Amino acid sequence: MRFFILILLLISFSFTFSQNQSKVDSKFKITRLKYSGGGDWYGNPTSIKNLARFISDNTSIKISVSDNYAELKDENLYTLPYLYLTGHGNIKFSEEEGEILKNYLTNGGFLHVDDNYGLDKNFRREIKKVFPEKELVEIPFSHKIFSSHYKFSKGLPKIHEHDGKSPQAFGIFHEERLVLFYTYECDLGDGWENQEVHNDSEEKRQEALRMGTNIVVYALTH
Repeated sequence: MRFFILILLLISFSFTFSQNQSKVDSKFKITRLKYSGGGDWYGNPTSIKNLARFISDNTSIKISVSDNYAELKDENLYTLPYLYLTGHGNIKFSEEEGEILKNYLTNGGFLHVDDNYGLDKNFRREIKKVFPEKELVEIPFSHKIFSSHYKFSKGLPKIHEHDGKSPQAFGIFHEERLVLFYTYECDLGDGWENQEVHNDSEEKRQEALRMGTNIVVYALTH
């Protein structure tokens, strides 16, 4: 993550502004990852704005309250320290995109993947192509991501009871750094949405927003 901070500083100093030029937005952004394969990468459209607003209100992080998206081939990818991927269906990375994603993650980037029910087998297939030498390992409740800002002593909250399975957190590590965090059987993104979308209780929405905050805080400090 320090790699990205350095890049952002270099970019900010590389611009000169006139009175008619707008300043570069230096706020941290959660960036939605657009992917191929037909899956709904754009799912839960109100989720990121709501999470960003919650983070802004409850932490000292200067965050942009907006829903941004990027593709792996975008030239500005390395100025985006935090990517978020979600969906219900198929996902496909080309060989080039897989190499870009691997390079991004092993050079300071962070990816949160949130299974919106239906993504799991497709995501596991594609991420194995990206990291054939690595495994998705289950993250224990004692990991710092569950206490970076709010305490979750039992791990991920269960937001939607689709099938009664317990939520699980998985991750990929590079040189002991958690570079990819995968939330499964949890449905955090639905809990971040406007209340009327899924009619979640305020308690469930708070759990989802707090866990989302933990993920962001952890990614920015490790």
